[in-house]
Amino acid sequence: MLDPSRPTFRLPAGTCDSHVHVYGPARVFPFSEGRAYTPDDAPAERLAALHRMLGVERVVFVQASIHGFDNRAMLDAVARDPARHRGVALLPVDATEAEMHHLHAGGVRGVRFSFMRHLGAAPDLDGVRRLAERMAPLGWHVQIYLDAQDLPELAPFLRSLPVPFVIDHFARVMVERGLDQAPLRLLLQLLEDERAWVKLSGPERVSAALSTGAFPYEDVAPLARLLAHAAPDRVVWGSDWPHPNVREIPDDGLLVDLLPRHGLDAAALQRLLVDNPARLYGF
Repeated sequence: MLDPSRPTFRLPAGTCDSHVHVYGPARVFPFSEGRAYTPDDAPAERLAALHRMLGVERVVFVQASIHGFDNRAMLDAVARDPARHRGVALLPVDATEAEMHHLHAGGVRGVRFSFMRHLGAAPDLDGVRRLAERMAPLGWHVQIYLDAQDLPELAPFLRSLPVPFVIDHFARVMVERGLDQAPLRLLLQLLEDERAWVKLSGPERVSAALSTGAFPYEDVAPLARLLAHAAPDRVVWGSDWPHPNVREIPDDGLLVDLLPRHGLDAAALQRLLVDNPARLYGF
């Protein structure tokens, strides 16, 4: 969606978009040779203009897999407004203390690990756990990208982590399988742990209707409401701009207008959009 619509819902002051990526520009920040896909440039300037139009005031830049462990593009984006920007890095499990302290000074507050098979081999669980132990003094968290069907296998690992963990994109719980599906029941059990968070991001990834319904991705509302009620102080929202590897590119303005359709009251939206990310990312 090159020209997203202007939302009619007015985001509360201090709203944080807790999940975005920047790509390149490749001539300045080359893509990783081992990348799973090659996108067009999606630089920080384009995102800043979008956020001004949407009414977003704070941003969390999540290191894109196409840049691998070279976090320079993400750090450059964070450095443009250090008071309102934070970062989540990609790191090898044997990252040095010096590298982590350098990233922390640059605004990084977590490390992301992907368990999605189409993006490459899963990380070593013991290695992630050891890195998490070394991250703990910094107050960082582990961000996890997984498929809901893999939750039974990964739940013991998540429970063993010594730091908070944040699960991306509704944990990829597919709406068409209903609210009584086994992966969702397990996710709700995980959310009983005060270290567990979930991102209400990427509705186009889990919706059954895509943009053909009465309102795009409105079928995600019952799932969003259930998760927000299960962990009201541990849910955050993200646009997932520029929407990598999705079935269709959503209209970012309509993603904002979807928020009040989740059936959350003003206090719950304030927590989701402002208070919870402020606490998690240290704004």
